[in-house]
Amino acid sequence: MARYERSVRVAAPFDAVWDFHSTTEGLIALTPDWMHLEIESVHGPDGEQDPEVLETESRITSSVRPFDTGPRQQWVSVITGRNRHDGAGYFRDEMHDGPFEEWTHTHAFYADGAETVIRDLVEYKLPFIPQLGPLAHIGFEPMFRYRHRQTRERLE
Repeated sequence: MARYERSVRVAAPFDAVWDFHSTTEGLIALTPDWMHLEIESVHGPDGEQDPEVLETESRITSSVRPFDTGPRQQWVSVITGRNRHDGAGYFRDEMHDGPFEEWTHTHAFYADGAETVIRDLVEYKLPFIPQLGPLAHIGFEPMFRYRHRQTRERLE
């Protein structure tokens, strides 16, 4: 599988950064407008609709329409792992239905004094021509720059 990785340091405490990234509101805030994200449903691990926190086994059904062109693309992801302790934590979401053949996004957070380091790691496989996977970085870079800039603007 191809990999994309990007990190940023945020001048905000670990707890604030962790909490922000753990909600549907955070997901919406961190998705660029040009993706035209629509959240269709969110279910917690016990089936609860619109849980306050995206815990392990939460399921998010959404769709995107990048640059408002072409048909909307369904995207169903599940939080498959989540762990936090001693100023470090991560959560992982996997695409169960969507435009990629495979997609796993690990969001890692590390406290560093009064700051937090965020590390995004995406492991993915494109449909049809997987050899073109590294070219997807061209599309990922503006999206993750936006995510990291929004995190800074909202929490610093």
